Amino acid sequence: MTETLTPPQDLAALATLSARAGSDPLLIQAAGGNTSVKEGPVMWIKASGTMLADALEKDIFVPVDLPAMRAAMDDPAIDADKPAQFVLDGYALRPSIETSLHAVFDQRIVVHVHCVQTLAAAVRRDAEEILAKRLSGFDWCLVPYRKPGANLAASVRERLGPKTDVAVLRNHGLIVAAETVEAAADLLDRVVAALTVEPAAPQPADVDGLRAAAGPGWSVPDAEAPVHQLALDPGRVAHATGGSLYPDHVIFCGIGAAAVENGAVPDASGAPVFLIVPGKGVLMREDASNGAHALVRCLSDVLVRVPAEAGLTYLSAGENAELLDWDAEKYRQTLNA
Repeated sequence: MTETLTPPQDLAALATLSARAGSDPLLIQAAGGNTSVKEGPVMWIKASGTMLADALEKDIFVPVDLPAMRAAMDDPAIDADKPAQFVLDGYALRPSIETSLHAVFDQRIVVHVHCVQTLAAAVRRDAEEILAKRLSGFDWCLVPYRKPGANLAASVRERLGPKTDVAVLRNHGLIVAAETVEAAADLLDRVVAALTVEPAAPQPADVDGLRAAAGPGWSVPDAEAPVHQLALDPGRVAHATGGSLYPDHVIFCGIGAAAVENGAVPDASGAPVFLIVPGKGVLMREDASNGAHALVRCLSDVLVRVPAEAGLTYLSAGENAELLDWDAEKYRQTLNA
């Protein structure tokens, strides 16, 4: 396909939906999430490292060869986890590593978000039971955790029924699919509403105590910052420090979370990107990226919606390791920097 491609007419509408979702921290954090639209043999998908929130100001979509991507998923000789090889029209940006995930849906419009309300259920051991009750009115499926990419896409494909348009990804997020942008937006809103759980009442942070405990290299978020809630409930501290709950946390913040003991804050050099000071609040390293700030807030937003007695499922040591040593994410981090 060598001619100049004309974007589908509803790409502008998809950009509007993308910007709306990308500007909502309860749906998208940092450069996470992606959207796409299919037009015949071409799929336009968000480029890796770009921000959905920028969809109205920047050209964030790239066209890919949809039949070739789908064929690659069944051909061991072709690496479906290198979506740049399917780009059309010489676009310089790489398509999202989750291009194959969008390709397995027959619907024209696919929206993938790291929805806080979804994660608050999808990280729990009893996720299937909870979701079955809340999503009883939808044609949905629950997909086991896989590293983002072709293996996850294959796992989703195995579970899709003829009309399935909602997929919950354990320890990852939510996908909705529809024939039009308007229908996808409506479906997204309805699914999020069905999954919505009110957060626990916020507790006051001790920012003066944090400032007194913090040495050079640490910063103290504003007293009203949601991140402090990680430190202000013993059950929440236990949940946060139990391990890593989803991929983007590992990518932007490292593995899991650390809480200081007896209020003794270590030197910021070489320390984790954030520290939980139980009973006081959260400290951020001064050099923490915007993505790290967004994902620490995401962790707080998720855990204030999880009961203290709930059992959680964490990523394994191997799953953490494969996220940290991943070329696709090193590329995305470079663009974010």
